[in-house]
Amino acid sequence: MGKIIGIDLGTTNSLVAIVESGIPLVLADGQGRRLTPSVVRVSAAGEPVVGWEAKRGRVAHPETTVTSIKRFMGRR
Repeated sequence: MGKIIGIDLGTTNSLVAIVESGIPLVLADGQGRRLTPSVVRVSAAGEPVVGWEAKRGRVAHPETTVTSIKRFMGRR
């Protein structure tokens, strides 16, 4: 059987966890951080930028950065 993965899409931060031997384990990124900001930005080249890098760029690029989108998901 494959691994079970859980994704917590939060308004401010998100995280990913797996179940290992019946115990949930929150995964860390390359810098050891377990939380990722729920922020997305589109770069000048049209590429998506997510998480910490997108959060750092939100002040310089507010017109191409999306934060707190969770509360609007599913609306028309």
